Amino acid sequence: MKLEMRSQMRMEQRMKLAPHMIQSMEILQLPILALQERIEQELNNNPVLEMVGPDNPDENDQVRDEPQTDTDEKDLVLSTDANKVEDFERLESLGDGFSDYMAEAGPFHRRIRTEERDKKLEALKNTAAPPQSLHEYLSEQWRLIDADEPIKKAGSMIIDYLDKRGYLTVRLEQLYNKDRGDFTVDDLNQALTLVQKLEPSGVGARDLKECLLIQMAQSGEDMSFESHLISEHMDDLLENHLPDIAKKMNCSLETINRAIVRMSKLDTSPGLQVGREQNLPITPDVIVEFDEDSGRYLVRLADSDLPHLKLNDYYSKMAKDERVSEKTRQFLHNNLRSAQWIMDAIEQRKNTLLKVAKTIVKYQTDFFNKGQLHLRPLPMSKVADDVGVHLATVSRAVAGKYIQCPWGILPLRKLFSGGREDVNGEGRSWEAIRAKLQQIIDEEDKGKPLSDDQIRKKLQQAGINNLARRTVAKYRKLLNIPAARYRKKY
Repeated sequence: MKLEMRSQMRMEQRMKLAPHMIQSMEILQLPILALQERIEQELNNNPVLEMVGPDNPDENDQVRDEPQTDTDEKDLVLSTDANKVEDFERLESLGDGFSDYMAEAGPFHRRIRTEERDKKLEALKNTAAPPQSLHEYLSEQWRLIDADEPIKKAGSMIIDYLDKRGYLTVRLEQLYNKDRGDFTVDDLNQALTLVQKLEPSGVGARDLKECLLIQMAQSGEDMSFESHLISEHMDDLLENHLPDIAKKMNCSLETINRAIVRMSKLDTSPGLQVGREQNLPITPDVIVEFDEDSGRYLVRLADSDLPHLKLNDYYSKMAKDERVSEKTRQFLHNNLRSAQWIMDAIEQRKNTLLKVAKTIVKYQTDFFNKGQLHLRPLPMSKVADDVGVHLATVSRAVAGKYIQCPWGILPLRKLFSGGREDVNGEGRSWEAIRAKLQQIIDEEDKGKPLSDDQIRKKLQQAGINNLARRTVAKYRKLLNIPAARYRKKY
């Protein structure tokens, strides 16, 4: 095999994105809270970018209104005065003009105020402590258990293997290690009994049946009938075979229904009571309000908390001053360019998001007036054509953003949906069809619940035809609605 090096020329086309275009797309995709963090980061990193409060008066005007002292340069003439007092005063006065110029520009005013609070330190002080996990909560209780050392070690290992729901998902025999000899299988069984007495009630169970029985045993009420029902007829209960259970237990259906109501108060996932993940508040990016005077919906951006940015005047002048070194001016030019890019990107984000939101409201007016049943099919390509931007731009503009409207706070993407036409020629989105399906099931007779084929016929009567039964079943599962035999009430 012969290796050789050769040079050749060829023509090709490549699409490369400039840095400011990449930055613009990133800014467009950020939700309002993430954009605030990005602006704060840019303010800390870029010295030529500063924040201006909309209600603050212009400090430069205050400085300019002050009377100017005569700082014209004079020829330095040495007198015969031995102390040279007058000459030194004239030399000191030469710096007055520069001091006034620095005070007028005030580039460091925001950073050198000693009374300014440390925002990062305040954020750390005001941040809530992380919630206690289930493992920590159970371990604290287990330390107070009075038991032999092998049982204590076995119980600690059992707690280590509990999942977030509080269930023990491994067999006790798998936790035993005969080579170590810290505890035996009997110690594990005794430790599991003690662990199941810890709070929250039901923790340490190996399946749903054991979890419910533990909670019934620890309940202050008499739940002996419910315990017998779960112990002997758990499978029939899950299959909703209530008449068969009533015959086997020689009791009425009303008695079983009352027991089911009492058991519905039990927790099937007791571990989630501790260390439950907090639902963070959602901040909308777009607000839609109905104006009674004009009779139409007004769209505005929820960006009142965003800081107003501007370029520092002193550094802008300094970048044009030829007396400043080339290296310094190049540094300032780079930062000025970066600051201008992010300011332009934020402004472009506002304009694009506002145009997209107004177009959505124009097409989905029936939804804002009447609700989810009147949500129309709206592809992103249609909005992109109206706004005059690329489809990917609309996708980035609505990504992770929410809209506040009379129906609550909703994801912007929820208003985009495919669909089909009904018998009247009106478009019905898939979301509207699912909402109609939910309405039909809510209004059904629970003693005779509708099958998927009957639901399909009901949808056809509502004008939604040519819908397959398997499509109805798919939508029903997406809405977490059980099948007809599980919905039946006896």
